[in-house]
Amino acid sequence: MWHDLGVALCLVLVIEGIVPFLYPKRWREMVSKLAEVDDNSMRIAGLISMLLGTALLYLIN
Repeated sequence: MWHDLGVALCLVLVIEGIVPFLYPKRWREMVSKLAEVDDNSMRIAGLISMLLGTALLYLIN
């Protein structure tokens, strides 16, 4: 189990690094716009992301 969790974390880091590596200017602009989003919208987006990830994980397994 710990091995799989480590592999998953490594893949997340690789995927998260693709956009700043390929498009650093666009990534910087996106982050600056993200700083302007209110907390409630950010929480809703995070909740949707977690639920979607959980549902996809359930479907894959």
